Amino acid sequence: MRVLLTGGAGFIGSHVADQLLERGHEVAVVDDLSTGRRENVPEDARFYEADIRTGCPEVFEEFGPEALCHQAAQMDVRRSVREPDFDAEVNVIGTVRLLQGCVDHGVRKVVFASTGGAVYGEQEVFPAPEDHPQYPISPYGVSKLAGERYLHFYDAQYGLEYAALRYSNVYGPRQDPHGEAGVVAIFCGNLAADRTSRINGSGEQTRDYVYVGDVARANVLALESPAPSGAYNIGTARETDVNELYEVLRSVSGKDLPPEHGPAKPGEQLRSVVDPARASKVLGWKPEVGLEEGLRETLRFFGAS
Repeated sequence: MRVLLTGGAGFIGSHVADQLLERGHEVAVVDDLSTGRRENVPEDARFYEADIRTGCPEVFEEFGPEALCHQAAQMDVRRSVREPDFDAEVNVIGTVRLLQGCVDHGVRKVVFASTGGAVYGEQEVFPAPEDHPQYPISPYGVSKLAGERYLHFYDAQYGLEYAALRYSNVYGPRQDPHGEAGVVAIFCGNLAADRTSRINGSGEQTRDYVYVGDVARANVLALESPAPSGAYNIGTARETDVNELYEVLRSVSGKDLPPEHGPAKPGEQLRSVVDPARASKVLGWKPEVGLEEGLRETLRFFGAS
């Protein structure tokens, strides 16, 4: 299958590219390199430096994809609050233009990187199933939910099949420890540099940490599966609080660096965890990498173990 992969120079996208190529697919990566790194793109993938807000018409014309795997996004939640218009330009307008390109060029299927915690907002049920109420509390969550609604429209109107993968907190090698980074990458970067890490608030806030290799495999399964269009949670159904996460990393790294505690972030969710039962039943996907194993691999990437 010829797969157009947006954001393929980024953290998650580059792992998706690796696994698609391993499965024998032909891959073209689109990335504007604003956060992605050219060296993350596998040698066997074609590379186009382009902004998804253009819709990438030349790429569709030249590559002729059969499927779109859409990982590119404005993913900084804090920036989405400061600049909701920019967030919408990338995550909504960029997505719509890509979907229109799919229709115009006969693409049959789309796999879309959505988000679990940000789409559901403050959870009422733990872990959250896909039919959990969706009331995002950030423009980022709103824009991802809008992307899902546009996918439904394009499926209903044009028969463009899709899978919206609602990721929980993804971690692993190649994650950037700077900027709006995941807490795992920040902690690993600090441990590698023998710096003290700061935990916001009590550290009792929980997240559902899923390893990037498992997430990449979910994308490949979703592309290859005849499963019905819709949303699929990609997570572990396991809550881990920040204190426990740091202690596991500290133990695996063998470094005696106790954390500091700072003020809590305003508006931060206390608990976030998703139920991946539908992905298991329909896509045949389950997380395979346990937290300690995944953290060990991530620490090794950062040179902290």
